[in-house]
Amino acid sequence: MDRALRMDRALRRLTLAVFAVKLGTLAVNALTFPRLRAAAPTPERGRVSLLVPARDEAHNLIRSLPPLLAQGALEVILLDDGSRDGTADLARRLGAAVLDGQPLPDGWVGKPWACAQLAREARGDILIFTDADVTWHTGALDAVLAEMRRSGADLLSVFPRQDNRTPGERLVTPVVDDIILTAFPAPLLRLAHPSASAANGQVMAFRSAAYRRLGGHGAVRGEVLDDVAFSRRVKEAGGRLGLALGGRFIGVRMYRSYPESVRGFAKNALLLHGGQRALLVGDLALHIAMYTLPLLRRQWGLVALAWVQGAGVRWLTGRTRPADLLEALLTPLAPLPALPVVVAALQRTTTWKGRTYPKGQHRMRGGSN
Repeated sequence: MDRALRMDRALRRLTLAVFAVKLGTLAVNALTFPRLRAAAPTPERGRVSLLVPARDEAHNLIRSLPPLLAQGALEVILLDDGSRDGTADLARRLGAAVLDGQPLPDGWVGKPWACAQLAREARGDILIFTDADVTWHTGALDAVLAEMRRSGADLLSVFPRQDNRTPGERLVTPVVDDIILTAFPAPLLRLAHPSASAANGQVMAFRSAAYRRLGGHGAVRGEVLDDVAFSRRVKEAGGRLGLALGGRFIGVRMYRSYPESVRGFAKNALLLHGGQRALLVGDLALHIAMYTLPLLRRQWGLVALAWVQGAGVRWLTGRTRPADLLEALLTPLAPLPALPVVVAALQRTTTWKGRTYPKGQHRMRGGSN
């Protein structure tokens, strides 16, 4: 009995300590994490190439491509990477320039290869790679360019505001914002050391000269997490990395159901834990102990801390609609829907959009999948 009581007290102290770190980091980021802000249009827009790698993205492009074309960039180029859903025809009808993707070479991952082909065709002094499920609202490009000027970034990566609509999306997708805003204080990420790096491949804005000095996407050709790899390479080369929250200017609807969310997150979960299966399982166990057990035990003080964290993350990212704030009430239960993600992530390979990659390796070891 005494041993069980001691273990319970130790777990409670650990939970309080982790919450202190998470909430402290969230408070620091509330004060210091850059957000895109409204900016006046400048001629600089005419030197920008907006580049979209796409594979079976017609369902997203019908919504996301028109506002991207309206940003006033020098060019909007889409690469069709073997789509079977009419992606290329739709993009042409809407007004984008379309490249037909070439076969994937040995040793390349699909997205870096698509981006490398786009970069070869781009004429801009600023190259912005953006995913097909990302929506650029009015004034977004001016806001991105203003943040690049303010930060002096050679690479500016933007974290779009999540657009979750169905209950299934709300179960897992919010973990993206939770991780970046409660685990990585912005002042730390501004350090020059390459280990203090993060990025989001959904929006990556490069100064063309810096991008080409780094070797372009050829430098990360075999990286499944090419965005994080690029952010490290920028710092290793003495460049400047910038990060910003998209706020009302840039949004994303990553997945449209719970099963789709599980598949999407499973492909990177193990890599984000350094390829260590024990670390991935241990992380999930810790979060169940921190968030879900207090709810089951009716430890309302700890549950309230989880709710505060969930509401704080949503406030900081601008997700303040009633449905989004109510979503924060799910925070204590969030580790449970992540169970299938972990199970899928522990498999030896992952399949995404018809291609198979090895799990647990940041870099592919040969193969043309």
